[in-house]
Amino acid sequence: MQLTKILGYLGLLASILVGLGEYFLHYSPHILEHAEDYAFFKYVRLENLTTGHFLAVIGLPFYFAGYLHIYRMLKSGNETLARLVLAIGFIAFAVGGIWIGSRASIGNIVHLKGTMDQAIYQNLLAHYTSHMEILVKALRIIIASLSVVFVIAILKGGTYYKKWVAIFNPIVILLLLVVLGKLIPSIGKHMLPILMNVTHFILFTLSLYQLNTYTKTPQNA
Repeated sequence: MQLTKILGYLGLLASILVGLGEYFLHYSPHILEHAEDYAFFKYVRLENLTTGHFLAVIGLPFYFAGYLHIYRMLKSGNETLARLVLAIGFIAFAVGGIWIGSRASIGNIVHLKGTMDQAIYQNLLAHYTSHMEILVKALRIIIASLSVVFVIAILKGGTYYKKWVAIFNPIVILLLLVVLGKLIPSIGKHMLPILMNVTHFILFTLSLYQLNTYTKTPQNA
C-alpha cells in the first residue's frame, strides 16, 4: 500500500510540475484571442519559455509513476485491464512528452517572425503543425481510449476504487473542464493552457483519496 501511495504522490507531483511548466510556456493575458498560428507565443517572454520547458521536462517522467499507481489500484480487479490502462497511459505521456518538448522551440520561432522571410516562417509553422500539433489530436484519442478501459476495469469490481469513481475518468474530467473554461473565460484563460495537467491533478487526488479510504476500512487495514 505504501508504494502505491508514493507512486500516486509522484503522479500528483508530475501534474504540478508539468502544469507549471506548461503555464510558463503558454500563458499570457492574450492567449484566448491570439490562438491562431501560435500568435499567443509572441506575448510570452523568452525566459518564460526556457523556464517552462525545463519544468515540464523534469516533471514529465513522474507521470509514468502516476500510471503505475493507477495500475496498482486496478490490478486486484482484473490484471489484464489494469495492464492495458498502464500501457495506454505510458503511450499517452510518451506522445505528450514529445509534444511539450517542442513548445519552447515553436515559441522562439514566433518571436523571430519579424526577422525572417514570411514564406519561410509560414513553412516552419506548417511543418510544426503537421508533425507536432497533430500529436495533440492523437493524445485526445489515446486518453479517450484509456478512459474507456479505466471505466470497464472499475465497473467490473474488485479494485481499490468505489464504482462511482468510474464517472471521473480522464476524458470526462477533461470535457467538464473545457466547458467550465469556456463558460468562465476568467478561469479558462488560466486553466485551458494546462488542461491535461489539471485533469490529472484531479484524477490522482481522487485516486489517493480512494486509497486512503480503502486502507482505513477495518477489513482492509
